[in-house]
Amino acid sequence: MKKEDIKKVVLSYSGGLDTSIIIPWLKENYNNCEVIAVCGNVGQADELEGLEEKALKTGASKLYILDLTDEYVNDFIIPTMKAGAVYEDYLLGTSHARPCIAKGLVEIAKKENADAIVHGCTGKGNDQVRFELAIKHFAPGMHIIAPWREWNIKSRDEEIDYAEAHNVPLRINRETNYSKDKNLWHLSHEGLDLEDTGNEPQYEKKGFLEMGVSPIDAPDEPSYVTLEFEQGVPVALDGEKLSAKDIILKLNEIGGKNGIGIIDIVENRLVGMKCRGVYETPGGTILYKAHKVLETLCLDKMTAHEKERLSITFAELVYNGQWFTPLREALSAFVDKTQERVTGKVRLKLYKGNIINAGVWSPFSLYSEEIATFGESDYDQTDSRGFINLYGLPIKVQALVDGRR
Repeated sequence: MKKEDIKKVVLSYSGGLDTSIIIPWLKENYNNCEVIAVCGNVGQADELEGLEEKALKTGASKLYILDLTDEYVNDFIIPTMKAGAVYEDYLLGTSHARPCIAKGLVEIAKKENADAIVHGCTGKGNDQVRFELAIKHFAPGMHIIAPWREWNIKSRDEEIDYAEAHNVPLRINRETNYSKDKNLWHLSHEGLDLEDTGNEPQYEKKGFLEMGVSPIDAPDEPSYVTLEFEQGVPVALDGEKLSAKDIILKLNEIGGKNGIGIIDIVENRLVGMKCRGVYETPGGTILYKAHKVLETLCLDKMTAHEKERLSITFAELVYNGQWFTPLREALSAFVDKTQERVTGKVRLKLYKGNIINAGVWSPFSLYSEEIATFGESDYDQTDSRGFINLYGLPIKVQALVDGRR
């Protein structure tokens, strides 16, 4: 599509540095086109305050704020958690939010008869892929504009220069200019001093961590949480029936207070480079742990091991923006089958960044104390003789053959 044919665009808008300067940039470079800002609310809380005023003041004709929180939790977070999907220790907080947001963007673009969808992802990152693959799924003919692949701005410092020159208000300064992504599941930090892998993250510095505290600053007394699951889905916290979303929000508070879920990793981006990030995922870390503990009771060995292998593939699909694919759907169907008896209760002790098992129960438990006990039981230990002879037969035959040589 030619630039002169673009009259109206829908912009994925967060109010952060990138999307704040994109509005005036679009006006300057796309024939003063109409810019409709769309913010997908996936639980970024205080970041939504004053967003409409800011969007309109910088040139947008209107702002939609889409409440996607329930959809994000039920259709993206929980299926990923049930799969046990983890990408290089990262619990995929940004990764599974993007397809959810992109789906909402397409709905507004169609409603507004927009000529294009615009996003603020850099050409170095994973998010450009996640947004665009989802857009292609729902609107294969939609034109996509990615300013970072067009303009001559080369750094976040130059973005701030542009913002100041165009009177775009910012909530950051050059000293706090971390690249962050926040939602109800996590908060990521990249850039500045973190770009040097030899630098220790400033966990104890006021304002660095936002969802919790450093384990050093956590209470000296542990906290206990009890989670209940039905078919792999969390349904209650400390005996109170709650939605999965409310459970995550409460776990964020409890986990954050106890310094849970802070990781510092160098991950392998889809585009080929390594990147360092600090992630805060307090509630999610607790939820993953509790679910995994319950599965140790409820899944048989072969299913558990196969699920663990496939969880890597699931995580890679989510990380690489391939949520809306036949393979991801097929893996989710497999996961749902494995979860039919993952029902029960898990108690965990939280202490200074640690999560400690404190009890697990399930009506579908495959663990038999009567069989496993070191005390007296009906288990016939002589059964093992024939088993070992057959199990070890290939080794014995190989040794005999080698001996004859």
